[in-house]
This record gives sequence, C-alpha cells and structure tokens, in this order.
Amino acid sequence: MPRFALEVKANMVNVSNLMPEELPDFRWHVKLKCSNCGEVSDHWQYVVAENQSTTGSGRGSANFTEKCKLCSRQNSLDILTETFKPYTADKNLEYQAMIAFDCRGLEPVDFDPRNGWCCESTESSAKFSDVDLTEREWADYDEAASAAVEINEWQHRFVVVRAKK
Repeated sequence: MPRFALEVKANMVNVSNLMPEELPDFRWHVKLKCSNCGEVSDHWQYVVAENQSTTGSGRGSANFTEKCKLCSRQNSLDILTETFKPYTADKNLEYQAMIAFDCRGLEPVDFDPRNGWCCESTESSAKFSDVDLTEREWADYDEAASAAVEINEWQHRFVVVRAKK
C-alpha cells in the first residue's frame, strides 16, 4: 500500500514549529484521486486521525473510506500520526515532510491548509494559536519581542515514501 507524505514549504518570518493545534482532531482537507480509474474528487474531503470507520470489506478500519463514484471501488486512507513533524524555521523555504497517509486505492492530489494551526515566535516565548492559512498566508505581531511574525509563500506537494522496516 503506497504511503504519501504531505510536504510543505513556506517562508516563516520570526516563527517556527508550525503545526495543527489539535493533531488528533485536525481536519486534513484533501482532494483524492481513485488509483483504479483516475477520477479526482471535485470537492474537498477531510480526514481526521480520531475518526475510524469500517472498510467496505468489513475486515478492518481506516480514518477515511469512500466508494469511487465512477468505478464503484471501495477505497480507504489512514493518517500515520507517528510520522507527524512540525514545519520548522531551521529549514525555512525548503520542503519538509509534515505527515504521511497510508492509501489503499487512493492518491492525495491537493491539500487545503485552512485553519486550526499554531506556531511559536523565534524571538520570544510567544505562542500563536488559531493561525488561519485559508489564504495560504498569515501575519501577526509578537508584542514580547516587538517584531512582526508571518507565514507566506505557502506551497505543498505529495510524495511517495517507503514504509520503514
């Protein structure tokens, strides 16, 4: 079963450790492609690590299951929470793997970061919550350090990764 890592690249100004505020409850909004017929969903799906549903065969469970509208194949996706890593400023403007998905019959093709993120100042101990990346950029002010903080130039991609043995 292929695993796809979500890699993120952004310009982080005076902030680091960008990550979801509530990782198990975070909604990863993705567009998915059926590996069987190539049909790409026309709307955003969200996947939550805390949610489990039974697969179509009834022999297991996954964080997301769906029957393809075109070919009727039952597909599923699991979030591999143990692979999660925050986006850090030490590799600013470089792609960094944030999380991986175990996909059966699906391939993630797009990601919408939306809201529910948090980060911390690199200049003080200030923490920022409710970071909204809907517009793929965010700005605020670190009062303790008297410095502007921002995230911009957001980019992302999915790459196939090998499972660790």
